[in-house]
Amino acid sequence: MKLIRLIDLPPLGDERGSLVAIEANKHIPFEVKRVYYIFGTQSGVSRGFHAHKNLHQLAVCVAGKCRMLLDDGVNKESVWLDSPTKGLLIGNNVWREMHEFSNDCVLLVLASEYYDESDYIRDYSDFIRDKK
Repeated sequence: MKLIRLIDLPPLGDERGSLVAIEANKHIPFEVKRVYYIFGTQSGVSRGFHAHKNLHQLAVCVAGKCRMLLDDGVNKESVWLDSPTKGLLIGNNVWREMHEFSNDCVLLVLASEYYDESDYIRDYSDFIRDKK
């Protein structure tokens, strides 16, 4: 799995409205074991600031927008999530930060693993040291 990849999530629908379906091992390359969403983030607050040793994720702004800063230890990339039809696949061992949340932002995350605190790398200097 590529460490960072934007994917299109084609909307389905008709004159009544739209929906997006995401299927494990079809649209995303993993089984979904956990789903969570971030909302109500105050202006000027950033989130994330961690990496995962094993976990893979798909992040989608289902409402509003936010900017994701991704770092694989060598390259940094900034990506705006601003459409419910655009998903960001994030592999393991990628430092992630979320910035510039709009007031109406709802960031949905599908994760490949159950919550496990020992999977987190929360110190950037530890992350860089582990990458070398």
